[in-house]
Amino acid sequence: MVTLEDVARQAGVSLATASRVLNGSTRQVGAGLRAKVERAADELGYRANIAAQTLARGASNVIGIVVHDLTDPYFAALADGVMRAAAGEGLLVMVGTTHRDPEQEIAYVATLNAQRVRAVLLAGSRVDDPEVTGRLRGELGRYLDTGGRVACVGQDLLDVDTVAPANREGAAALARSLAGLGHTRFAVLAGPPGLMTAADRCAGFRDALLAEGLPEPVVIHGPFDRDGGHAAARETGAATCVFAVNDVMAVGALASYRERGISVPGDVSVAGFDDIATLRDHTPALTTVRLPLADMGARALGLALAARDKPVVEHVTGEVVLRESVRALA
Repeated sequence: MVTLEDVARQAGVSLATASRVLNGSTRQVGAGLRAKVERAADELGYRANIAAQTLARGASNVIGIVVHDLTDPYFAALADGVMRAAAGEGLLVMVGTTHRDPEQEIAYVATLNAQRVRAVLLAGSRVDDPEVTGRLRGELGRYLDTGGRVACVGQDLLDVDTVAPANREGAAALARSLAGLGHTRFAVLAGPPGLMTAADRCAGFRDALLAEGLPEPVVIHGPFDRDGGHAAARETGAATCVFAVNDVMAVGALASYRERGISVPGDVSVAGFDDIATLRDHTPALTTVRLPLADMGARALGLALAARDKPVVEHVTGEVVLRESVRALA
């Protein structure tokens, strides 16, 4: 690998001079020396280090993204979309994870503000707590007042640019599709009652069933993760079809049924929400509502980098994808 030292040696200049030319320092270098360094870099095939450029320029080329759980493929896909888009803009991305603690999210925003990053992206559901949401909005306001930029993936509650997935509508479309397969007895693995994404998906699914003239589904609350789905699947009773409000919970439910010798979809059908890529080859393949997760991350970055007077909201529609984890009833 060609190093900056190799370029400096080839150009016959100091390492500091080569760094100023190639790592984006604001300190000026004479045209003659700059040409020698750039020619040496081209001859050797040297590629500039974005991280080094960032250190030279300060934090103006840094984007901070704060997610709830980086081990969750939903957030990993969003972050990947941000990072790929940022690379195309010559930006460096810092990622923080809150482990679903709203206080941590507020603290991250304050820290990123202190570091004067160029933009802050927040990815994840809001909680049903106006006091917490108000404090986060206030912290974001202080950052915006310094010239920062903010975008959010989730509910439109923070007075910032937002990429808003259509959670209610997607869940409702899924409910109608499953009802069309002849199912009438449903259970919903609904996640925590105070998490707005989970609540919206549960409500959209339930309301669509009632509109179809079907009975209320059994609603089981629990953690918004694999273990939550695993535990909740033990309480689905006589339901012939189970909807988990995210794919990770659906994975836990599938594992629970498999451990107990319950066939999917022979004995019970299972569906999720998000269409995380790692589950497309799962057996049985999971029925779900597909969201363009990486694109949503890239769109959030685009919103954050664009200059405008008022926040905008981009709505993202989900697509029902029927796979082998559900079956039609005779």
